[in-house]
Amino acid sequence: MTQFIRGLSALLMVGAICSCSKQSSPGSTTGELVKNKAPLEDSKLIKPNILWIYVEDISPHLGSDGEPLVHTPTLDQIASQGTKFTNTIMPAPVCSAGRSAMMTGMMQTTTGVHNHHSARTPESAFFLPKEIKTLPELFKDAGYYTFNSGKDDYNFSYNREELYEGDYAKHPLYGQSGLKMDWSDRPDKSQPFFGQIQLKGGKQIFSRTFKDKIKYPIDRAQIQLPPYYPNDPVVINEWARYLESMEITDREVATIFEKLEADGELENTLVLFFADHGTRFLRHKQFLYEGGIKVPFIAYWKGQPNIVKTAQRDELISGLDISATSLAVAGIQIPDYFEGKNLFDPQYKAKEFVISARDRCDFTIDRIRSVRTERFKYIKNFYPERSGMQPSYRDEWKLTQVSRALYEQGKLNPVQAKHFEPTREPEELYDLVNDPHEINNLVSNKKYAQELIKHRNILNLWIKNSNDLGQYPEREESLKLMLGIWGDTAINPEFDKLRKQYPKLSGSQYPLKNARFEKVEQL
Repeated sequence: MTQFIRGLSALLMVGAICSCSKQSSPGSTTGELVKNKAPLEDSKLIKPNILWIYVEDISPHLGSDGEPLVHTPTLDQIASQGTKFTNTIMPAPVCSAGRSAMMTGMMQTTTGVHNHHSARTPESAFFLPKEIKTLPELFKDAGYYTFNSGKDDYNFSYNREELYEGDYAKHPLYGQSGLKMDWSDRPDKSQPFFGQIQLKGGKQIFSRTFKDKIKYPIDRAQIQLPPYYPNDPVVINEWARYLESMEITDREVATIFEKLEADGELENTLVLFFADHGTRFLRHKQFLYEGGIKVPFIAYWKGQPNIVKTAQRDELISGLDISATSLAVAGIQIPDYFEGKNLFDPQYKAKEFVISARDRCDFTIDRIRSVRTERFKYIKNFYPERSGMQPSYRDEWKLTQVSRALYEQGKLNPVQAKHFEPTREPEELYDLVNDPHEINNLVSNKKYAQELIKHRNILNLWIKNSNDLGQYPEREESLKLMLGIWGDTAINPEFDKLRKQYPKLSGSQYPLKNARFEKVEQL
C-alpha cells in the first residue's frame, strides 16, 4: 500500500504516465490531450450521446476483418460506413483488470486494480484515491445520464449509484451488474447519455439456447485453426462455436441500432463497438499474445461524418484511447491522469508502443508484461518457472482436458506443445509481419538483438516511471479471499504462508462463488 500511495501521488503531481506515447519517451508525462480542443467543445450543437457496445471475449474475427466463415452483415456495414480501427490493443487480457483500466483511464497497474476479482468483499475492499474520478462520474458531472446494462466487474470498491443510474444486481464475488436498460429509461429524454451495453460475445456458447440461436451454422470441415492448436474434433468444434457466436452478436447490435433509430437517437449518438479482450481460448484470454489483447473496434456516428469519417485506420492504438476519446467528443475536459488520447483530434499522432499487463487471475498467480510496437511484440514472463498452463478455472473445460491429454500422450507438435511445457522462456520477441501467430521467438536471434534491447528498455523504463504495482506483493486480504474460495486448487507458493497462518481458511469461502445475485433498487 505504501508503494501505491507514493507512486500515485507522484503521478498526480506530474500528470499521467503514458503507456503508449510516441511523441514522448517511455514513461514520460503527457498532458497534451487536455490542451487539445475536443470536437464539440466550442460548438453550439446539443451535447452528443456516447454509447459503448462492450463485448466479451472476441478477437478481430468479423466479416470485415476478413473472416470468411462468419455472418456479420450489420457490423460489416457499420465498419464500412464508420471508422474501423485494425490495431486496437487492450490494457489487459482479462475482463476485470481491463474494465477497471477503462473506467479510470489509467493502466490497472498504476492504480493497484490489476489482480482479477479483487476488492469484492468488505474485508478486501480497495478504494481509489479521492482525486481519481471514474469515467461515468466525469460524465455525470457534465450533466450526462449514465447507465451500464450488464456487468461492471471492477477491481475497486465503489458506490454504484455514484457511477450509474438504474437498478442492479450484486454478487459477493462477481461484483455488481446493471439490470437490462438503455437510454429510453432516462426521465428527461433531452438529457444526453453515456451508456454501456454489455454483450456476451464469445461467452454466448455457454447459453443453454446457443444452438437454437444459430441461423448460419459453420461447416466444421472449413475451419482452419491457428497453428498452435491441435487439429482435434473437440477443438475444431469449439472454434466453430466461437465463430458462430459472432452471428448472435451481430443480430444484437442490429437490434440496438434499430432502437436508436426508432427513438430518434441515432443521429446524435457516437457508437463505439469493441471487446474487453480476445477469445477465451488457451493461449489467448489471460495471455498477452495477439489472441488475448487485440480486439475489434469500430466507431460510428451517423450525424457527424466529418468527425467519425468513413475510414480504416491501421495505426497502433490503446484501449485507453477509447475512454479519452469518449470524453473529448462530449466536450468534457480530460483529466491529466488519463493515459489515452483523443483519436479524432486533428493533431492525433500514432503511438510508438502500447503496454499490456497480466497479473493474478483468480487463484492463478502470474506476472506478464508486453510491449506492442508497429511490427514487434515483446513479452516478459516474470515467473518463467511456472507453466503457461498452470492450474486455472478453465481446467474444467472439455477443450482444456482434451488438449492436455494430447500433450501428455505426446501427440502435439512442438508449436502446439509449447504452451503446456512446465517452464517458459523469460523473454519473447516476435516479428508480427512475418509471424502473426507468434510462434518463432527471436530472442536468441542475433539479427534482432537491437530490437530486443529497444523493447526491453521500453518496458523497464515504463515499469520504473509508472511504478508498476505488479512488482510488489499483493495485499493479504485479496489473497485470503482467493484461498478461501478456491481452496486446494490455489497451489502457488504465495498461498503457503496463509495456509499456515489461517489453517481453517482454505476452501471455507467457496459458497461465495455459488451465491445468487441479489437485486438492488435505486430510490
